[in-house]
Amino acid sequence: MDLLTPDDLTHLRRCVDLAREALDGGDEPFGSLLVDPTGVVLREERNTTGAGDQTRHPELELARWAAGHVAEDVRPTCTVYTSGEHCPMCSAGHAWVGLGRIVYAASTAQLSAWRSGWGLPAGPVLALSINEVAPGVPVAGPASSLADELRELHRRASGVDG
Repeated sequence: MDLLTPDDLTHLRRCVDLAREALDGGDEPFGSLLVDPTGVVLREERNTTGAGDQTRHPELELARWAAGHVAEDVRPTCTVYTSGEHCPMCSAGHAWVGLGRIVYAASTAQLSAWRSGWGLPAGPVLALSINEVAPGVPVAGPASSLADELRELHRRASGVDG
């Protein structure tokens, strides 16, 4: 893992805002950006699982979009920023499409610990880190400065009181 830069934190802040928009829209609180090597945001996505399709994660949507809109030789130089570390499905999609670095605000371990602490069951898929699924993908995170805010968004999403 490498350290987070001020630019990384700016992009992660936008991801948290997208996560809040997702939650306010009735979806799980996750948001992501695809950024080209010059720092230009190519696309934003937020979780859209509320309609019943649990595969509509923003990270996978970005990978699908990149496959059709970003040149294959450019994809490895792009960065995906996301409010939460990729799940195994999204990690695999990211790797298969050939995208580059992933920067996340909250880790899978953090989210799992929060959910467990609230007495919630584990999800239907193992809570693996990105590199357990896609060992060649460079990753950075979590961003400790955003942890409390993300924890609160996920607490609200879970329906757990205070």
